[in-house]
Amino acid sequence: MTPEERSGALARIADEVRTCQRCRLATTRTRAVPGEGSPDTEVVFVGEGPGQNEDQQGRPFVGAAGRFLDELITTVGWRRRDVFITNVVKCRPPGNRDPEPDEMAACAPYLRRQLEVLDPALVVTLGRFSLGTFMPGAKISQVHGTIRPVDPGTGARAARAVAMYHPAAALRATNLKETMRDDMSRIPQALIDARAARPAPEADEPAAGPTAPPDALEPIAEPATPELQPIAELVPTPEPAPVPEPATAPMTDPIPVDPIEPEMAAPDPPEDLEDLDQLTTLEVVIAPDRSPETDQMRLF
Repeated sequence: MTPEERSGALARIADEVRTCQRCRLATTRTRAVPGEGSPDTEVVFVGEGPGQNEDQQGRPFVGAAGRFLDELITTVGWRRRDVFITNVVKCRPPGNRDPEPDEMAACAPYLRRQLEVLDPALVVTLGRFSLGTFMPGAKISQVHGTIRPVDPGTGARAARAVAMYHPAAALRATNLKETMRDDMSRIPQALIDARAARPAPEADEPAAGPTAPPDALEPIAEPATPELQPIAELVPTPEPAPVPEPATAPMTDPIPVDPIEPEMAAPDPPEDLEDLDQLTTLEVVIAPDRSPETDQMRLF
């Protein structure tokens, strides 16, 4: 899928999110927040849900927590537009309360489809509700900064997840800022490891073209066999010599003469014959078709 195709697919998902009525959050939102970022990225940040500023602007992480997230991203030499940022739920829960299980379930197909389109190598979870989506049963205080394989059922078919605290938590407990900076510093190497763990891309299949019917294929020529001549033509037999007639003297009473049997000795055929000819065999080698090998990797 090309970046243009990904952009189109993500835009269609975003249009559906903006008009979604699947759960009660649709009745209290100002704007839905589908997510934003590079369509060709290898890294996706997934938060919990929009806050007040996000609800007003329709964009993820644009308040104080978003500014701290931007700061974290720049510490590793990246920019916000180099990654994709979204949330588990796409509409703000009233009063910034925790999202309910049925609300997360209603939004789950959108997140799954986004991950299927993006096909990231690395998913960065922000907060415990995002953590529960990609590392079920884990506790953020125990697994932050660690990396684990992602269940393909989430939509990320061959990815790893890195757990991090939510940026808003660092605003409430400032001692977590250094913890989050340390966890963020490990993400570039986590991306390299995740990239290496992905299966090799499949070679492009050659385009299918018209195929000639079997009887239209040119047959392979059979080896020519020299025509053998009969032995009688190779070894001629001499003609027998004529037998002279006996001379007779004039007599009054002829004397009977017994006929002389001709004696003819046909020469015996030679015992050994030379090899008549050398047969040749044609060897045909058909070179197998080779499909072009391709190798490509998306880099932001």
